[in-house]
Amino acid sequence: MPDQDKYDKIFEANRKWIEKNKEDNPQLFKLLAADQHPDFLYIGCSDSRVHPNQVMGLKPGEVFIHRNIANMVIATDLNALSVINYGVEYLKVKYIIVCGHYGCGGIKAAMKNLDYGILNPWLRSIRDVYQLHKKELDSIEDVEARHRRLVELNTYEQCLNVIKIAEVQRSYYKNGYPKVAGWVFDIKDAGLHDLNFDFEGELEAIKEIYNITEKAK
Repeated sequence: MPDQDKYDKIFEANRKWIEKNKEDNPQLFKLLAADQHPDFLYIGCSDSRVHPNQVMGLKPGEVFIHRNIANMVIATDLNALSVINYGVEYLKVKYIIVCGHYGCGGIKAAMKNLDYGILNPWLRSIRDVYQLHKKELDSIEDVEARHRRLVELNTYEQCLNVIKIAEVQRSYYKNGYPKVAGWVFDIKDAGLHDLNFDFEGELEAIKEIYNITEKAK
C-alpha cells in the first residue's frame, strides 16, 4: 500500500470508529469532552507496541500519559518534569507508574558501544544505570537475560528519580499520595510484572540528601 494511502486510511478508520461508537457507546463522547480526573500517571516507553490504556485496561480519561525512549525520568528533562508537576499539582494523581518493557530498543542501544549521534546524551543516562549495576549485569552471560535485567534495573532507577522530585515529596507527605510503582511489560505475552518498588522504604532512604519538601525563602 502506498504511503499516502496508509495516511488517508487513518481518517477513514476514524470516521468508522466514530459511527460505531455512536451506536455502541454513545456516552464515550461525553466522557471525552469532560474534564480529566485520572488516578494514574503512566511514564512509559515510546515503543509503538505498547499502548498504556490497552495494557492497563483503562478508559480514556483514566490515565495521564508521558512517553519517551526507555521511560526515562531525567532531572534536566523539562518535558517529563512538567508532566509530573501537572499530574501531581493539578490532577492529584494517586499513583505514578514507571513502566519499562522487555525488548526495549533504547536499552539495547545503550548496551552497545556505538555512536548514535543526537541520541548519545539520552542513552548516556541509561548507560549510567548500567555503570551503577555493572558488577551484577556483567555477571549475566546470556545477552538477552542481561538486557531483561537492565530493563528492570533502569525502571527501578527511574522510580528513584521520581521520588527525588520536590512536588512528589511534598504531596505525599501532605496528602498521602502519589505513591510510585515500577512495572515491566512483556511484549511476548502482554503481561505486566510488578517490580515491587519499595516506595516508602526508598523515600526514607533518600531523605537525608533529597528531602526538599519545603520551598526556599
